[in-house]
Amino acid sequence: MDKGRNHDFKVFKSSKFKTLKFIKIVADSGYQGLQKIHANSVTPIKKKRKQKLTTEDKNYNRLLAQKRVANENVIGMLKRFKIISDRYRNRHKRFGLRINLIAGTYNLELKY
Repeated sequence: MDKGRNHDFKVFKSSKFKTLKFIKIVADSGYQGLQKIHANSVTPIKKKRKQKLTTEDKNYNRLLAQKRVANENVIGMLKRFKIISDRYRNRHKRFGLRINLIAGTYNLELKY
């Protein structure tokens, strides 16, 4: 957890989170520049100033979005439970337990 309002990419860089080189990171356009930190990462292509994206670039971005949609749905579910959208005011020792309980509830919901 980081104090104050910081962009996700800034928090990611300051966390010094180590990922293995063979793991592929698929991120959104807010993580432009991630390839400088992790070579095996993919972000959508942004349009240049006064230029439109080509159809190949649009198709590439659409494929990335299709891969990311499952993760985005899980993040949205966690925000619905208010565990990551609001300040967590309980004991921080139990934060992992609560996340696991919510994940289990979500997985049970997917089953039916």
